[in-house]
Amino acid sequence: MLNLALTVGFALVGVAFALSFGRLLIGPDATDRVLALDTLYINAIALLVLLGIQLASPLYFEAALLIALMGFVGTVALAKYLLRGDIIE
Repeated sequence: MLNLALTVGFALVGVAFALSFGRLLIGPDATDRVLALDTLYINAIALLVLLGIQLASPLYFEAALLIALMGFVGTVALAKYLLRGDIIE
């Protein structure tokens, strides 16, 4: 049962990853591209968590935490740049 759930999870997150990447490429506005990039890193975290469950390795969970931290900081920096035009005041 777990193998079936993991296979379905990989497929659905892969589709979400592809749709987010498409929005990143054809986004009409810079804010749409930032949101697509934010969604891409969340999908990458989900893929790493699924892979960690499948391989029973805690290393993938630590990598997911690092990606979450870097993605959050990157999203905040890009949002601040889009609002103000510079990152550091």
